[in-house]
Amino acid sequence: MEFTLWLALAGAGAMISLTPGAGAINTMSNALVSGFRRSIWGILGQQLALVVHVIIVAAGVGILVSSSPVAFAAIRYVGAAYLVYLGIRKLLAKAEENDGGDGSVAAAEPGWSMFRRGLWVNLLNPKAIVFFLAFMPQFIRPAEPLLPQYTVLTITVVAIDIVVMWFVFAAGAKQLAHLTASERGQLILNRIFGVLFIGVGIALALV
Repeated sequence: MEFTLWLALAGAGAMISLTPGAGAINTMSNALVSGFRRSIWGILGQQLALVVHVIIVAAGVGILVSSSPVAFAAIRYVGAAYLVYLGIRKLLAKAEENDGGDGSVAAAEPGWSMFRRGLWVNLLNPKAIVFFLAFMPQFIRPAEPLLPQYTVLTITVVAIDIVVMWFVFAAGAKQLAHLTASERGQLILNRIFGVLFIGVGIALALV
């Protein structure tokens, strides 16, 4: 891949990652509940989903999904339902006793649990498949070997998304970490993120 083309890819990837969505909300929620460092588990789960989306599109399955109203609607509604489910869980969550450390609670969520949730949050977003269908061809040259190009594209998109999610959204959530020190603050944050998850889920179902 030419350097100028890669720069365009990096710029586009950064703008996409900086656009708030379900992944950003999930990352901020993880950072507030489990701490900045441990939020990386959810971010890594989201990246695995991105890799899967790239593979789906590269294999041509994405075209079949996006051209099939039934398949697309099924994935869309399942994804929307999952986000609403996460939102309801947040709304019903109770405050936990803080350990007084970096803002994480004493009974920290297991890393695998955050990883799995991050995976499903991004994987069940059919818009990502449609996006990659429109995004990837701009940076792929059919006349050149495809595997190296897809490898560079995937590594670039994933690396940028990790940096943005961890050092922008997770780090930004640290500004609200003082709210986790009190039961009332935790409940307020749970309500905020619960509403955000539900809002994104409804938007995914309707748009």
